Amino acid sequence: MAEYLVCSEHEIVDGGRKVVACGDKEIGIFRVKGALHAWHNMCPHRQGPICQGRIYPEVVEPVDENCEVRTLQYNEGNMHVACPWHGWEFNLETGRNPVGRYRLHRAELAIREGQVYVVL
Repeated sequence: MAEYLVCSEHEIVDGGRKVVACGDKEIGIFRVKGALHAWHNMCPHRQGPICQGRIYPEVVEPVDENCEVRTLQYNEGNMHVACPWHGWEFNLETGRNPVGRYRLHRAELAIREGQVYVVL
């Protein structure tokens, strides 16, 4: 296994990210609700750079009694990233696509003495 020093633990603010090269892999590290999550920078759909995508709250489409959507709402408790190539979205904490069939590939993190390392 190889370890790659990324940054200090506090350099990635809540809601922020850092994308780094680790050998021949790119890894995106995100801070969500105070916790760090690391994902390989490859969308399972068409291998796009998922970690460079837009970060936003989960979009909820409330359906009324006539089975129509009148407005969009956001679930601030679930932050998502959308692939810049085709818009596929994934939960930043679980790596799951809302449909549930696809998921991101997690990368292992180690934190020692205030420094963040990716372990591959």
